[in-house]
Amino acid sequence: MIGAVSAALAVIAGAFGAHALRARLDTALLAVFETGARYHMYHALALVAAGLVAERRPDGAAGAAGGLFLAGTVLFSGSLYALALSGVRAFGAVTPIGGLCFIGGWIALAVALARRER
Repeated sequence: MIGAVSAALAVIAGAFGAHALRARLDTALLAVFETGARYHMYHALALVAAGLVAERRPDGAAGAAGGLFLAGTVLFSGSLYALALSGVRAFGAVTPIGGLCFIGGWIALAVALARRER
């Protein structure tokens, strides 16, 4: 459910960037916003996948993946949205932390998928 809501928010963000921000932001900041929206959608879908895996293998790794994907979305995409909308470059310092969360989420999901059902 959280993944589906996150995907809806990613579509809203993408549409907002494409329509409302195109005339308001310079091309560099618009590209930053679009990167945030793109990674937001990727990881909304990853959240859905982690939820489906967690139903079949409730050992914790898939749940950890979901939590990391959610944290990564808030930190990575959220910081890019904030940077693009405000122009405050300090928000960019948070982005790599979100990226590390994404990487950890993918590793946790791989661990969950690698474990054999008992």
